[in-house]
Amino acid sequence: MQNISYPVNFKFRVSTLANDFVAKDANEQTFAYVRQKMFKLKEDIQIYEDESRSKVNYSIKADRWLDFSAAYAFKDSQGNEFGKIVRKGWRSIWKARYEIINKEEQPQFSINEENGWVKVFDSLMSEVPVVGIFTGYMFNPSYIVTDKEGQPIIRLKKKASFFGRKFELTKIGMVKPEDSEKIMLGLMMMILLERRRG
Repeated sequence: MQNISYPVNFKFRVSTLANDFVAKDANEQTFAYVRQKMFKLKEDIQIYEDESRSKVNYSIKADRWLDFSAAYAFKDSQGNEFGKIVRKGWRSIWKARYEIINKEEQPQFSINEENGWVKVFDSLMSEVPVVGIFTGYMFNPSYIVTDKEGQPIIRLKKKASFFGRKFELTKIGMVKPEDSEKIMLGLMMMILLERRRG
């Protein structure tokens, strides 16, 4: 995941029971198939090379049972931890806030939802008969990844689609190759959590 061509697209599959999606680069080449293991007390995510599921490149595992401030560790194919993402607890009630932490346990990047009202209106309107079907087209939240200096690096935005299936990542700043894995895995985990929250 160190030399990815942007924009990147995440597309969730609705034909499976699992919470899973495919990640493709600007050339429509699949570089990851992300699958959340079902019926686990702790979050357990596998990132495969492609949809064949023949090779696991990364995994993301929670450090505790379902918890508002759980940390999710990034591990390579050998099981070595090289970073994690942490939800900022109660600060995430209104607008989603996460931190990506390096292997030295130091905060390196932040992910912030741009407009908390979008999620509120989406939740309210999704309960209205008939209208709720179309909320995936009307309300599209976006998230910004920033570095320690507050400089924006990547924007993740939900695209208009039924069931909130499609998300696009665009690069708006400099991304160092050695940081791209952590950022991409952090966004993958975040979108699984946020999509479940609605």
